[in-house]
Amino acid sequence: MSTFVLLPGAGSDSWYWHRVVPMLEGRGHDALAVDLPYADDNENQDSYADLVVAALRDARRPLVVVAQSMSAFTAVRVAERCAVDELVLVAPMIPAPGESPAQWWGDVGHEDAQRKQAVVDGRDPDAPLDIRELFFHDIPDAVTEEAFAHEETRLSDAAFEPSWDAERWPDVPVRVVAGRRDRLFPLPFLTDLSRARVGVEPVVVDSGHLVALARPSELVDILLGP
Repeated sequence: MSTFVLLPGAGSDSWYWHRVVPMLEGRGHDALAVDLPYADDNENQDSYADLVVAALRDARRPLVVVAQSMSAFTAVRVAERCAVDELVLVAPMIPAPGESPAQWWGDVGHEDAQRKQAVVDGRDPDAPLDIRELFFHDIPDAVTEEAFAHEETRLSDAAFEPSWDAERWPDVPVRVVAGRRDRLFPLPFLTDLSRARVGVEPVVVDSGHLVALARPSELVDILLGP
């Protein structure tokens, strides 16, 4: 049995994993959903990783770090600081050594990829940002309402810094999970990024960006699979 360390995406917290945790525990595993101090101007990606490592001192092995979206930048730092058996990156901002989350968007050509997918989908690429349409278009209504009732986590600019001070990826197996209907990181974009940066084909789920809220059972099956 394993310990799954669950890291939330930018501006979120451990609540994001509330549908996944009981499923993992119900199948005999440990599940540790970690809150990252995204709102704290005095914390950053390096200190986030230190916080996670401290939380893992007594964790049962094997140890699997599961990172949603921007927390992939935290996960790679954790893998450098302690013995991790696997990284699972979900709808991730897959980092490159020497890159910060702030740099990532321009480095990977995200804006053009997102606009292109919006056109393919028949959506207006110039429409004002609508959080529900971008992130919650495939989430059950009750979960969506709970999410919007949940206290919003402010996102500090410090969360996007510093650059990942590394020359190469840690020597840890990596899996990437991508949402077929992700409007933030479209599937063709994330597939190309996964191939280029970590050399793996993503496991595709019929989901938008928030896989753990939209398809928790499918995600758990992937986490527990080969």
